[in-house]
Amino acid sequence: MKLGFSKAEEDFRAECATWLNGQMAGEFSDIKGISTLTEKAERRKEWEQQLAAHKWSCIGWPTEWGGRGASLAEQVIFAEEYARAGVPGRVNHIGIELAGPTILTFGTDAQKKRFLPDIAAGKTVFCQGFSEPNAGSDLASVRTKGRLENGQWIVNGQKIWTSLAHISDWIFVIARSEEGTKGPRGLTFLMMPIDQPGIEIRGIKQINGDAEFNETFFTDATCAEDSLIGAPGEGWKIAMGLLAFERGVSTLGQQMGFRNELDEIIAAAKANGSANDPLIRQRLAKAEIGLNLMRYGALRMLSNTDHSKVDGAALTYKIQWATWRRNLGELSMDVLGQIGETTDNPDYEWDTLPNLFLYSRADTIYGGTNQIQRNLIAERALGMPREPRGDT
Repeated sequence: MKLGFSKAEEDFRAECATWLNGQMAGEFSDIKGISTLTEKAERRKEWEQQLAAHKWSCIGWPTEWGGRGASLAEQVIFAEEYARAGVPGRVNHIGIELAGPTILTFGTDAQKKRFLPDIAAGKTVFCQGFSEPNAGSDLASVRTKGRLENGQWIVNGQKIWTSLAHISDWIFVIARSEEGTKGPRGLTFLMMPIDQPGIEIRGIKQINGDAEFNETFFTDATCAEDSLIGAPGEGWKIAMGLLAFERGVSTLGQQMGFRNELDEIIAAAKANGSANDPLIRQRLAKAEIGLNLMRYGALRMLSNTDHSKVDGAALTYKIQWATWRRNLGELSMDVLGQIGETTDNPDYEWDTLPNLFLYSRADTIYGGTNQIQRNLIAERALGMPREPRGDT
């Protein structure tokens, strides 16, 4: 496991930090520190294009598709410095971190030419159409249907929790394309343009006042015959390949964001005197230890050279960080006290730490609930008997 970086890599870190901090102090200072995913969305699309113009948008991609061909260590460094500089989350993170790598890995040459340059350039924003009202954590139970007819895929059904669909251009959709199939069989992975009469998007208001999530309805929505990734019926394989990218380099950037949140909590505790409470100090120390453990686990996970297997670190990472951050949100409110429970903003907008508490309630739910994560760990890592399901 690699814990340190070479001089050349540290020089690269300095280059990243200089550019990012310069942008956040200059032309894009108005978006620094934004903690929600929808605030100033159009301005952040401009930021996506600024990243692309300076070849920082997707540095791990091959140079022919807009990347830098950066090494794994360089990708880790950039992700860390991105978060350290207070740059807000990518509004096209689905395109950069999931759709793009999936197309690179499984797509045809024509699909790569069609989609990758515009994703890298910040001109095409993707969202994800996986979860459904009765198939959230159980992805294999999707009921949205797709059929091939007259050279087009026709899709009918509903997706939910489609993050940022209302500002996206394309959506990748898992649809059941073989009548009578159950579970992972008979699924197809489609890429669909959102701006069409057959797709309706309805926003979902969250408890923190943001509206990142959406319901997405498909009524005879269409896409071209060659818009599928892989072959008909291979949707499960493609989806599993895509989800593997979620355990990638971005985990280190995510942890740097956690570092910023924990530092803000520590500063608040010192400022209001709650740091004098031995129980608060103990919880702060526990949070610090947990963050360091996550970093070492992520480095071990990224050091795994056999990417054909998902190791224990990858299987346990989601439940680890989600539980840790949910606890961090609770700690933030205990440090703030009553002042953290009110806001003067009439639009129900919150400062960073109250927003952390409200948003982190979802961390143990989205992307696979903690309960589902325990099933994955038991079955895939420990080899325990499979939980009975209705798809066999």
